[in-house]
Amino acid sequence: MEFGKVRPEDVPSINFRLPEDGQQNSKVLNKKNGPSADIFIGCAKWGLPEWVGFLYPPKTKAANFLPEYARHFNSIELNAAYYKIPSIETVRKWQKQAAENANNGFLFCPKFPETISHYKRLKGAERATDEFLASVVEFGDNLGPCFLQMSDSFGPNSLGTLADFLQSLPEDLNVFTELRNEEWFSDPSYRKQVFELFNSLNKGAVITDVAGRRDVLHMEVTIPEVFIRFIGNGEVFREADYERIDAWAERIKTWQDRGLKKVYFFLHQHDELESVRLAAHTVKSFNQTLGSQIPEIQLQPSLFI
Repeated sequence: MEFGKVRPEDVPSINFRLPEDGQQNSKVLNKKNGPSADIFIGCAKWGLPEWVGFLYPPKTKAANFLPEYARHFNSIELNAAYYKIPSIETVRKWQKQAAENANNGFLFCPKFPETISHYKRLKGAERATDEFLASVVEFGDNLGPCFLQMSDSFGPNSLGTLADFLQSLPEDLNVFTELRNEEWFSDPSYRKQVFELFNSLNKGAVITDVAGRRDVLHMEVTIPEVFIRFIGNGEVFREADYERIDAWAERIKTWQDRGLKKVYFFLHQHDELESVRLAAHTVKSFNQTLGSQIPEIQLQPSLFI
């Protein structure tokens, strides 16, 4: 993931402290002593050969990567759908593989295709949207929220387009949107408008924690669920990334206590082995702080360091 990437030598100068809660939070999270939230933790890919002998057993074949992934994680940020809408047959195969091998309610969280978000910029995208929805609905009970990522150039002048597109989607479709244009966050008026829009339409706002763009760490909870994309800074900063994850556990605990129902937390690293290590720490940290009981991620014994 290149978005928000900085040079390693610049990482120590960045303030990674989580900001205060956003303006929507008090409207959405207004209960006392809420029940434990459902926690979903995962990565963005399962088809990684470098995980063989590290996370997957030695000699695991590519055809078995998804079943192995589903034994360790309970969700995936399905970035593959961004580049190509999977066929209905493919989705059915993936759903069957995950459902048969997952320990607990595995969820696919598919990303809207770039054809919709980047090429058509949400205009005239009805056919592609219908094709995408017809495909992902085949995940059935294993379908989590869909993830709409807009480009850096998609700014507040397109607020009406964004509203029209979100309103055109099925009301029961769980959707989170990631905004990247800086104006959404630098102008208080635009910020207020877009997050109020999400809240009014019962749609979520992706929160992205990445070194080079601290503005997208907006902390606005617009529905009683959060979709968090956490980008680590590499092996050298592993312990610091662990501390960042622990801080997330503490913040999510405050939201859980006020009625947060679901958490989708996805780990990204330029080194995919580090993604697994971060995920393993996330499971431990969240179990300890949030009271969740997610099975711990076990690496292959010879490499468990």
